[in-house]
Order: sequence, then structure tokens, then C-alpha cells
Amino acid sequence: MNSAKFSAIVLAVAAVASGSAFAADSGLTRAQVKAELAAAQRTGNVIANSESGALAKDVSPNLYPAAYTTEGLSRAQVKAELAAAQEAGDVIANGETGQTVAELNPAQFPATLSTKTRADVKAELALAQRTGDIVINGETGETLAQAYPARYATDNAVAQNPANAQVSAR
Repeated sequence: MNSAKFSAIVLAVAAVASGSAFAADSGLTRAQVKAELAAAQRTGNVIANSESGALAKDVSPNLYPAAYTTEGLSRAQVKAELAAAQEAGDVIANGETGQTVAELNPAQFPATLSTKTRADVKAELALAQRTGDIVINGETGETLAQAYPARYATDNAVAQNPANAQVSAR
């Protein structure tokens, strides 16, 4: 008997709490819902056939205005982009493979210049040699440091934290 009363009380409290929660989360007002419905009817975004779920604008497209499209690029802008792509060789030459003209005829198009100086490249190579960051297996991508961890353990620690250089120098 006590459990039945307790269950009834819990159920009543839950019903009251859920009712107030639904009332607090009303979302749209009646006027907003009416405005959305009118807009949907005007544009044909209401279901015309409940079996197929087709919209009214799809069933009778002549009764509804076409959807607005945003303006794209102007003719001059498109021509300029095409000319730049043709000059750089970025136009697809082979539709099956998707290769561009520059990929098929690399001698006809200038190579991109490196932004690094010779000194930068030499310094980068010296660091890679010191830390074992040189790939020795092209298929797996394994580096010297991965193949011989004991040889490069102290150098990797120094490269990651310069404070370790003092410890290894002692």
C-alpha cells in the first residue's frame, strides 16, 4: 500500500514538473508559426502528396516562383581565372586520369621556386642527420631514429629540449 502511494506521488510530481517544462519551452509564438506556414505555402514548400512526400513546388512548378540564386562571378572574372589557369597549366588535359597540362608537359611550365636558401637547407639536413629523421625505408616510412633508437636517443632529447644539451655535455 505504501509503495502504491509513493508511486502515485512520484508520478504526480513528474507530471507537474514536465508540464511546466513544456510550458517554459514554447519555442515559436502563434504569429511566428502562421508566418512560417504562409511563407511555405507561398513558395510551395508544403507537402502536396502525402504518399510520396513530394512538395507542391515539385508537383506544380509553374505555380511557384523559381528559387533565388546568388550572383556568381562575372564573365570577366571567369575569363581571367581561365586565362590564369591556362598560363599555369592547371587545366585538365586528360579527363580519364585527371592530369593537368602541366603534369603532362612539365617542360612547358616554369617550376615553382624554393623559398629556402642554401644555408637553410644545409642546416635542415644537418639537424635531420643528427636526430635520425632521415627515411631509410620508402615503403614503410621508417626513419633512422626508429630503426636505431639507442643511437639517436640522446640527440632526440637534445633536439626536443635544449636544456638537455648541458646535461649531455657534462
